[in-house]
Amino acid sequence: MEYYSWILTFHVMSFMSWMAMLFYLPRLFVYHVEHFHKKEFVEVVKIQEYKVYKYIGLPAFWATIFSGAAMLIVNPVLFQSGAWIYAKIVVVLILSAYSFSLEYYRVALEKETCQRSGKFFRAYNEVPTLLSILIVAYVVVKTFSWLFTLITIALFAFIIYMIMKQPEHKD
Repeated sequence: MEYYSWILTFHVMSFMSWMAMLFYLPRLFVYHVEHFHKKEFVEVVKIQEYKVYKYIGLPAFWATIFSGAAMLIVNPVLFQSGAWIYAKIVVVLILSAYSFSLEYYRVALEKETCQRSGKFFRAYNEVPTLLSILIVAYVVVKTFSWLFTLITIALFAFIIYMIMKQPEHKD
């Protein structure tokens, strides 16, 4: 337990860096698909997408995962602290899948095979916000509430619906 606070500090910093990539990369995808006809602009965006994912997002992801695992190893009592820790782990797994999906879209955009719209990426950009709210709430409150979880998901489903309902942005 002597090092737990240091591991927790590193975990929070890693999580913040990972979340920065998760928030920013889909925004770059929006610029990429909405300005596809501006070849020089798109080439710059491709470089940014690559660097944000490979140099910030991926290392921060692994640092978050390893430091989280280290916290569980150092303090296994967390597994007995209630359903919140299991809910957090499930949401982190979903967030991890989302993170890897961004690499799938980045590569598809780089190869010019992606058929998704700017509107799609605007809505897709809301997913990490929803998941981070759930993660932070579970950790801070240290309880799991189906009501809170369902209300949060419903609210974000409505936001995504409203985004998708808007007309496409034109250049």
